[in-house]
Amino acid sequence: MPLQSSVRASKKPLRLDDEVRFLRSWMEKPLHMGAVMPSGRLLARTMAQYVDPDAEGPVVELGPGTGAITNALIEHGVDQKRLVLVEYNPGFCALLRERYPHARVVQGDAYRLRDTLWEVLKSPASAVVSGLPLVTKPMLTRLRLVRDAFLALAPGAPFIQFTYSVVPPIPKSLPGVSTEASERIWMNLPPARVWVYRKG
Repeated sequence: MPLQSSVRASKKPLRLDDEVRFLRSWMEKPLHMGAVMPSGRLLARTMAQYVDPDAEGPVVELGPGTGAITNALIEHGVDQKRLVLVEYNPGFCALLRERYPHARVVQGDAYRLRDTLWEVLKSPASAVVSGLPLVTKPMLTRLRLVRDAFLALAPGAPFIQFTYSVVPPIPKSLPGVSTEASERIWMNLPPARVWVYRKG
């Protein structure tokens, strides 16, 4: 019992440190940040459950920040060596390299995904997991991101996106694209939903 308590105690400051990092980055550049705080554990686990840990090919995460979703992917069974983490913020990139030394951390713009991943991916991705603030972007930017993600993905592999909005971040009526959504995650602050898009 004392061991569990000490483990819990050691985890809390790490989460608090991440929240401070997020808040500081948001205050410095609010338009570049998707959220003021890292994703909650339940939201991160929900996103990770849509990734097949045994599938071949890299798993690309867009906007990992301090690694809340990255942690959930690893706990779900995704080998750290398969992770390609695309992060814009250089401070978060340094932190991610320290926390996940076997992952590939790419400092770049996820909204220019084709250019960012051009020389990085050697085989089609088995999933793209996005923590980007899609609903804050014009629809044309969102559609271009999804198009570029599908170009990087193996056929039928998921593009996974969460949103705090009550409407989907990408229209459900895209030709040749199937869509599914999780239940609303009320335990996340603010409540969120995970959307999954697949192109056949």
